[in-house]
Amino acid sequence: MKKTQASILIIDDQEDILFASKMALKKHFEHIYTLAEPKKAITLLAENEIDVVLLDMNYRIGFEDGREGIYMLREIKTLSPNTLVILMTAFGKVETAVEGLKLGAYDYLLKPWDNDKLLEVVKSAVAESRKTRKKSERDNNTERFFTGESAAITKAYNLAGKVANTDANVLILGENGTGKYVLAHYIHTHSNRAAKPFVHVDLGALNENIFESELFGYAKGAFTDAKTDTPGRFELAEGGTLFLDEIGNVPLHLQSKLLQVIQNRQVTRLGEGKPRPVNARIITATNLDLKQEVNAKNFREDLYYRINTMSITLPPLRERKEDLIPLAEFLLEKMGDKYGYPPLQFADDVKPMLQRHSWSGNIREMENRIERAVILCEGNTITLADLDLETITETATTSDAPLSDIEKNTIVRALQKHHYNVSRAADELGLSRAALYRRMDKYEIGKE
Repeated sequence: MKKTQASILIIDDQEDILFASKMALKKHFEHIYTLAEPKKAITLLAENEIDVVLLDMNYRIGFEDGREGIYMLREIKTLSPNTLVILMTAFGKVETAVEGLKLGAYDYLLKPWDNDKLLEVVKSAVAESRKTRKKSERDNNTERFFTGESAAITKAYNLAGKVANTDANVLILGENGTGKYVLAHYIHTHSNRAAKPFVHVDLGALNENIFESELFGYAKGAFTDAKTDTPGRFELAEGGTLFLDEIGNVPLHLQSKLLQVIQNRQVTRLGEGKPRPVNARIITATNLDLKQEVNAKNFREDLYYRINTMSITLPPLRERKEDLIPLAEFLLEKMGDKYGYPPLQFADDVKPMLQRHSWSGNIREMENRIERAVILCEGNTITLADLDLETITETATTSDAPLSDIEKNTIVRALQKHHYNVSRAADELGLSRAALYRRMDKYEIGKE
């Protein structure tokens, strides 16, 4: 039997599961990798092109809520977007697996599985992964990318183009959903580091207990679960770009450690005493006013100047009125291609509403709404009902209200609509769960 040229990674803390699944798949696929420790997947994915990951959702005894699996799913989707993830979970934990599907998992398998079913799902995922990878390569070759023509966005990308081929540290400022990740990646791909890794870290979602081990790495035996030497994100970005998103959320006591690494260009793994040189271009981003945070003693002034050789501000969509319709049409075409639909169009009454809506979640919110509309629409025309814009015009038209009130009202409406399910509300608003929780705390939502 001729094996398929594909690479499969299996992650599970149970050796019998790793052995059984490897035996079932190795007759059919060329490369099978197994890992008992999920954190090692970051290194393996950075060094290898993996088509499919079989990912267990629980790793520690006593922790069976699937949160670790969801976290790893997000990490894999960020680090290797073309890799498809199949979740593995025990019977009775289907709800968490379904949440994983909403976050981008390809499918899920219940333990114990039937080998024929396992093979069927993995073969399907491999075929889809190859298709996605080829399409991604085509899109990259044709630079399928939208910037816009408004003065503010043109200024931002002109600055990005000028700074790209330098090694200057760049600070990207802007509200959530304005495209900070896209701009950071644009700088990387237009730099002389483009052939090297682009490593993204969402500092807002990184628990401070694992901050140092994730960023700086650790030596075997450094703590209970440290079973092998593991590089951190600084080392994984060697020669390339390290994008530290939501840097304004790093606690003060950790800012000094981050400053030391960026300043000295050396990193010391937990459990080691000897520093290692690192060569990664640093791009950071935040939705906070860092000057204000410095004045309030919430952010170190020396770190601020270290990361801010050049700052680029991305405008919110409400300041890019001329880009709204072209952007919506671009996203509509993108989502139509993603789901293999014929050419789609907006109904006549949609465009005026797109212009009126406040877009507090910016591009991320628009992309989220259009993707959902493409999935829900009947035929080839996207309606107001598909976009669910009819229910949110009141907030969009209160132009005399302070922006903070508009943001608070938009969040409250989304939470009420989804019966205070934070994950679903965050998806609708185009925010991460951590970002939504911060805003709920800021506006004291749920504390009334």
